[in-house]
Amino acid sequence: MAGPLSHIKVVDLSRVLAGPWSTQMLGDLGAQVTKIERPHAGDDTRHWGPPFITNADGSRGDAGYFLCTNRNKTSLQLDITSDAGQATIRDMVKQADILVENYKVGGLKKYGLDYDSLKDLNPGLIYCSITGFGQTGPYAKRPGYDFMIQAMSGLMSVTGEKDGLPGAGPQKVGIAIADLMTGMYASVGILAALAHRDQTGEGQYIDLALLDCQMAMLSNQGSNYLVGGSAPKRMGNAHLNIVPYQVMPTKDGHLIIAVGNDSQFQSFCRLCARQDWANDPRFATNEARVVNREELIPLLEEVTRHRSTQDWISALEAANVPCGPVNNIEQAFQDPQVIHRHLRRDMTRPDGTKIPVVANPINFSKTPIDYKIAPPKLK
Repeated sequence: MAGPLSHIKVVDLSRVLAGPWSTQMLGDLGAQVTKIERPHAGDDTRHWGPPFITNADGSRGDAGYFLCTNRNKTSLQLDITSDAGQATIRDMVKQADILVENYKVGGLKKYGLDYDSLKDLNPGLIYCSITGFGQTGPYAKRPGYDFMIQAMSGLMSVTGEKDGLPGAGPQKVGIAIADLMTGMYASVGILAALAHRDQTGEGQYIDLALLDCQMAMLSNQGSNYLVGGSAPKRMGNAHLNIVPYQVMPTKDGHLIIAVGNDSQFQSFCRLCARQDWANDPRFATNEARVVNREELIPLLEEVTRHRSTQDWISALEAANVPCGPVNNIEQAFQDPQVIHRHLRRDMTRPDGTKIPVVANPINFSKTPIDYKIAPPKLK
């Protein structure tokens, strides 16, 4: 079956991660995505290694970074600073549905490739611009990178070990979460714009900023500040609003216990042979446990450290208490559930180069994701 976006054509003028993450999603959904790359060099992330893929002929290929975000696209080398390159883009836009770019504010205007210059060629065009800070405001002209945005948004103030403990201090997330989620917001915005166009025939401009997206992603942390008036602080692996919901020590490692309600806490107490905890007014409700976490957690840790991780997982699962191991990425890919869900896929370029990729998590009943085009080689 053709993908749900198989009738859609995308001109991809984006580089690195946020934009390519969005256009890969569109490609996974069946869209025909043409990635425009600088002649000879291509996307910067082709060179962001090691590790690098080994080409079929034994030579060093593209970096793993590039491969994670550029499947289901074709690549076209084009110098957009040249008259010929600009003319080619304009010709493509006449037939396209979507254009995605992440140049600095105003960066494409001098080439006549900004939205105002292109919308007359194609009134139905959906043009998505991704920048660090958006098209307006005092920071609009600044370059924006994921690490900066994680810091400026407050995310690093709530990520990492709590103050006063070893390893405390601001900590970024282990992946470029601001870039990735901006890419996801871009995909959602583009699909909504397509739905609007289906109803009206009108294209439109989408202005997305990494800072805006990361602020939106503060979710309960942001809401807690707005409601309570106090800025949340780093709490390590503990949860601001739920207890116990954190890493616990075991006899041979660590375990995640994620108690989400009072009934689950009572089940955990029975399993520990400590019904007194469930009846203790300091711990009987989640609200009380949040207030008295400093008293409760050491008691729990003294119990959990006497059994192995697997023993705890078996017992907790039988008692319907949410839990799980703390895997490294190799262990995660070896997990039976991950294997069953086919979350590793293997693709092959026309030259025979084998490329492993992480699967798209969307599972359609009628229009399944088609891993039809491996991340393209720069030709």
